[in-house]
Amino acid sequence: METANDRKTLINSLQKNILQWEGYRPPPAGTQGLVGLGAVEMAFPNGVFPLGTVHELVCSTTEQATASSGLISGLLSVFMQNGGACLWISLTGNIFPPALSGFGIEPSRLIFIRVTKDQEALWVMEEALKCAGLAAVVAEVRELDFKQSRRLQLAVEQSHVTGFVLRNAVKKIGSTACAARWQVKSLPSEPVDDLPGLGFPRWEVELLRVRNGHPGTWIIEWAEGKFKQVEKEQTAKPFKRKAG
Repeated sequence: METANDRKTLINSLQKNILQWEGYRPPPAGTQGLVGLGAVEMAFPNGVFPLGTVHELVCSTTEQATASSGLISGLLSVFMQNGGACLWISLTGNIFPPALSGFGIEPSRLIFIRVTKDQEALWVMEEALKCAGLAAVVAEVRELDFKQSRRLQLAVEQSHVTGFVLRNAVKKIGSTACAARWQVKSLPSEPVDDLPGLGFPRWEVELLRVRNGHPGTWIIEWAEGKFKQVEKEQTAKPFKRKAG
């Protein structure tokens, strides 16, 4: 006779199998907190940022596209610590390579490809995702349907390369096979040591959808070469000149 423990064991086994079919793998020891996103990572299954899968970032404005590029740059700096190059496929050419040094990235380790059509960007991305030697692949597109996203997910299942799709000027968001859907917005930075000028980059990071995880919103800052979570009630204060 089947017992409650037997059913629980069967359900746990099925859940693990489903996660692996969807691109999630059991986390090796020490991988929690791998990319330094803190509570954001805990929103994913097993509390681990999913590598070797495809992430989708939706951007309805140029400002959101720029913010998304900043967050991705911080992630790339982590991924590239163990070697490898990154391929960035662009429709706009808005990326300024020397600025990537602010995220600890050597511009020479990024390969930039400029295309003019979504179909070209997706084809290049699919082929690049098959190359196990790459640390990550980023592509800017306007539209992405389920079939196209499924082809990208199939490409990473053998190479285990992580992909990021920046969907610029999104008009209609449909279903995709991506592991997570993000939206990133820029926030005012805090003055450093009460000095005037720009502070560290800061974003409102929202997980709109994550398979078998927990969507949510967080405030993240890139400071001193790593991500830092900021309390939501903490807001940027105007600079005040000290007396004397």
